[in-house]
Amino acid sequence: MKTTILAALAGSAAAFSAAPAGRSVTSLNQFANGLAGGDSVEPMPFRPGNDKSAKNFDPLGLSERAPEWLNWFREAELKHGRQAMLGVVGLVVPEFIRVPGEQFSFEAIPKVIDAHDALLDTSMKQILLWISLWEAMCIPALANMNEFDRSPGDFGFDPLKLMPKDEAGKKAMQLKELKNGRLAMIALGGMISGAVITGKGFPYI
Repeated sequence: MKTTILAALAGSAAAFSAAPAGRSVTSLNQFANGLAGGDSVEPMPFRPGNDKSAKNFDPLGLSERAPEWLNWFREAELKHGRQAMLGVVGLVVPEFIRVPGEQFSFEAIPKVIDAHDALLDTSMKQILLWISLWEAMCIPALANMNEFDRSPGDFGFDPLKLMPKDEAGKKAMQLKELKNGRLAMIALGGMISGAVITGKGFPYI
């Protein structure tokens, strides 16, 4: 279990790792300004048209209708993906171990899904405070996203030095984070729904 927690924390650190230091110049006709994810080849058999893969998938046309917002869209997607990845860990790990404290014990909160309401007047206020502080610290970076050489999601935080040095490795790491974040967002919704509907813990069956 300790190995699982360390692996989860390492993945979280990688999620905040720095993107390429210098933004490459992309052509105007490059999909989504060359952001990672456009070259995915996962099959999409029900996609309209001849291309049945996930390549350059943008059914709402956001990359063409609002190109000036692309970096903001990607920043929001990465942030929600990172939160979802942490959320998945936060739903599974407490099913097996708890932090010290009677209010966090299995006797006090038998079901992890009930932790939010049970700790609303205690721990949740602290969590809200720290999240609000982090969001406030991010405002300058978001406001200047298109003014400086900062890639979406890049906060220069990579204490474990997991981001590769070569461009191909960096692109691959960015794609992994993006895909895992998207999967986690879908998974988190399914896990919460399963926990509420079945009334059981992980794996909610």
